[in-house]
Amino acid sequence: MEPTTTAAAPSPAEQALHDRALLEEAAKKSGLLWVRADGQSQARALWHAWHDGAVVVIGEGGEQPLHGLTPGAGAEITVRSKDKWGRLTGWPAKVSELTPRSEAWLGAVEELKGKRLNAPDTDTIEERWARDCRVLRLEPVGPLTEQPGSMPDDSHNAVPMASPATTRRPIPAGLPKLVAKGKLRG
Repeated sequence: MEPTTTAAAPSPAEQALHDRALLEEAAKKSGLLWVRADGQSQARALWHAWHDGAVVVIGEGGEQPLHGLTPGAGAEITVRSKDKWGRLTGWPAKVSELTPRSEAWLGAVEELKGKRLNAPDTDTIEERWARDCRVLRLEPVGPLTEQPGSMPDDSHNAVPMASPATTRRPIPAGLPKLVAKGKLRG
């Protein structure tokens, strides 16, 4: 009979390295993450990039809203799995704002430009971002709050946030008849 061996639990340093690798890989691969600023009740979906050990996001000035994200405050980040789209990991972050045209800002913007889809001003986007937008760095602090094997039991369902966007309403019953008779001309 062979002796059974049990794997030793990872040391705190090994666990921290594993957690950091999971966090970084999840943030790099997911195109979307949820950010809940301190003091806010709901998380917002934000597109982002991973740069220099942190998540970077751009907002305001015609880009995505960054409600409640203020320099020096904290935020809770949740990242989904790219293949299954379910919650993969979460962590606390410290928010800082990058100074426009600084070295850190330029590096973050270079990463973000590659992720920005359908920009109206691709050739001059850096100038607009420097003038009108905020680039925030969300640096991980503390241990993971969620990870495979230790996920919360609740569903995290939430009422959608208020938005001017609406769903399409049914067309009026008489409209097809009017169109067929040629009474409505565009």
